[in-house]
Amino acid sequence: MSIVVVATITPKPDAIDAVREALQAAVPKVHEEPGCELYALHEADGSFVMVERWADADAMKAHGKAEPLTTLGGALAGKLAAAPDVRRLTPLPAGDAGKGAV
Repeated sequence: MSIVVVATITPKPDAIDAVREALQAAVPKVHEEPGCELYALHEADGSFVMVERWADADAMKAHGKAEPLTTLGGALAGKLAAAPDVRRLTPLPAGDAGKGAV
C-alpha cells in the first residue's frame, strides 16, 4: 500500500523566494527516485506544502537519505521559521475510489 505524506515548510519572511526556488529545484530530482508516485509542491499564505505518495515504507525511508533531500536540506539551512512539519497520513477512503484517496 502506498504511503502518503504531507510536509509543511514555513520560511522566514525574507526567505520565501529562496525557499520556493530550492523546493522547485528539488522536485524533478525527487520525481526520479525509486518509489516516488507523487511529489507535488503547493503554496499558501507564505508556507509551502508538499504532498507526497511513496510506493512503500522502504521508498519513503530511502527518500529521507537520498541526495535530492540532503541537498535541499542544505539549501534551506537558516531560511526556515521552524522545522518542517512532516505528517504521515492514514487513508480513510470514502465515496468514489478514484476520488476518495490520494
